[in-house]
Amino acid sequence: MHFLFSLEDFFKRSISAGMASDEVIRGMLYLSLTIVGVPGNAAVILAFLLLIYHESRLLPADAIVLHLACVNLLVVAVRCLLETLASFRLASIFGDLGCKAVIFVYRTSRSLSIWLTFVLSAYQCLSIAPPGSRWASFRALVAHYLGFVFLLLWLINTCMSSAAVLFSFGTQTNSTLINHAINVQFCFVNFPSKLSRDANGAGQVGRDVVPMALMTLASLIILVFLYKHSQQVKGLRSSSGAGSGGAEQRAAKAVVALVTLYVILYGVDNGLWVYTLTVRKTMRSSLISDLRIFFSSLYAALSPVVIIVSNRKVNGRLRCTVQEKPVQERATSLSTM
Repeated sequence: MHFLFSLEDFFKRSISAGMASDEVIRGMLYLSLTIVGVPGNAAVILAFLLLIYHESRLLPADAIVLHLACVNLLVVAVRCLLETLASFRLASIFGDLGCKAVIFVYRTSRSLSIWLTFVLSAYQCLSIAPPGSRWASFRALVAHYLGFVFLLLWLINTCMSSAAVLFSFGTQTNSTLINHAINVQFCFVNFPSKLSRDANGAGQVGRDVVPMALMTLASLIILVFLYKHSQQVKGLRSSSGAGSGGAEQRAAKAVVALVTLYVILYGVDNGLWVYTLTVRKTMRSSLISDLRIFFSSLYAALSPVVIIVSNRKVNGRLRCTVQEKPVQERATSLSTM
């Protein structure tokens, strides 16, 4: 209750101090993503860490999901949480150094989230291949070198985000760069020329579109497999009254749900990004950039919800943790009597 009263007093002081209404709305939107995304991704990470502790191993698909949750937590914590603090004027973070660090980490983790979603969909697509086939052998090869895949993705995406370190500033100090800058509310990304801005923008779009196309293809293959499997199950039920299912089918449906969520949200994000590149002069308002960041961060905030609902290992481990706590509390109270 004391916390709620403190928040109420804070908002009253913010409005009375003349904080713009659009800043309050902006702060509330980022706050909502923080409230959903940070606990959600932290819960997924906790569930897998407990799984490693109890079973001493982690399947390749689970390792990909764990890595995805860590990256999504980084997206929400670095971007949404800091944007919330800055919007409510609770902290002064976005100086030159702060802008370089935040934009660099955000872009790197954002692109990693995209590529890891693709890796997850591709691995799940390979998982439905018949045993002994060429694709099943390739799946085993990917599982064996999964750590190398993670390292390669980190190196590629870190290098592609280097422009953020070079051209990000906390304030607009040079008016000659106004035509080649991108306004992201508390920061400006100032490119030295239109060519460099467009080249960087094309690289960012390509980095998103390539995994989007590949994961869409993988999801279509999964959907075709699920459709054929359902037709076979109907045939078995009609002949013998029995059906079949499995963990792979449930995991495949969860991956398709994640990919669908990604394509919708990042599709909007990239559409707004292309629009930003077509504008000749830097926009005075950061509305378009805010919408881009919101939709891309929305995936990082909502994906753990999909994982918790659809992944039985995560769901079961979290339920066990919640159920064990009251039991331990009762045991402690009895021992002290």
